[in-house]
Amino acid sequence: MALNDNFIYAPPQDPLVIVYEDDDLLVIDKPAGLLSVPGRLPEHQDSAYLRVLADYPQAKIAHRLDMATSGILMFAKHRDAEVALSKMFQARTVEKNYIALIQGKLEGEGSVDVPLITDWENRPRQIVHFDLGKPAQTLYQALEYCAVEDITRVLLTPITGRSHQLRVHMQYIGHPITGDKLYHPEPKKSTLGRMALHASYLAFTQPLSQVPVAIRAQLPF
Repeated sequence: MALNDNFIYAPPQDPLVIVYEDDDLLVIDKPAGLLSVPGRLPEHQDSAYLRVLADYPQAKIAHRLDMATSGILMFAKHRDAEVALSKMFQARTVEKNYIALIQGKLEGEGSVDVPLITDWENRPRQIVHFDLGKPAQTLYQALEYCAVEDITRVLLTPITGRSHQLRVHMQYIGHPITGDKLYHPEPKKSTLGRMALHASYLAFTQPLSQVPVAIRAQLPF
């Protein structure tokens, strides 16, 4: 990911929390503030991937989370698992759920189906673009509204996997994720000190053993 010139990378240093492991896969609960993979600059090398490599030298990352997003992140422990996971994600047979806190009152459930493209002059921002954007769809379900803070807790299910998809889609419907420094107009209003987006659930059939797997990561907010 691109990081702006004023950014100072100071990831949390707590040991990684493993939420699932078998002979082929490793799944961690990535903390907010830690890159999934190394950045370009030397000071941006610390990442979930390099930390996992220290104990699993053949590991490969299967998907990514934004630095500001916490939650479930999966790694393949060897080459056959890497290939199998890649095919599994491409086939969209993985069920992924996120929990977010969004600004304003959102009720019921629905979907956001608008195409996204990189805003090249303002990378890593993404924007809605109906002519050039790639298809992107997100399902949402409102869970709880807090009138005092004017915040709704929502369950988000990405059908596609575009960069920043959940963040842009929530902004598009007028409910940006709290603490989101790219897409919320007042990110510092959040009392959490972080973006409130957490990859909370992952379910799939283990592609090598064919065992059904359902993983949950404890909610940090």
